[in-house]
Amino acid sequence: MDPTSARFLAAAIAMVGTVSAGFGLGKIFSSWLTGIARNPAAAKQMSAVGFIGAAFTELVLLLGFVVSVLLLFVVK
Repeated sequence: MDPTSARFLAAAIAMVGTVSAGFGLGKIFSSWLTGIARNPAAAKQMSAVGFIGAAFTELVLLLGFVVSVLLLFVVK
């Protein structure tokens, strides 16, 4: 396997984390909205936890993207 195709393959594998992060964000917000719908009085307490969970999931997504871009354009 030549280095260019190995680089593209490594970048594609690094992007797998972004797919799972998308599923994770959907799960976080669907559970968050279900919890708020069941108990509207606890919406204020749940919002902090929901935003923290979403931030960590976005961090995984962005790290996968950054690693992929670094593998494509920086590694030679």
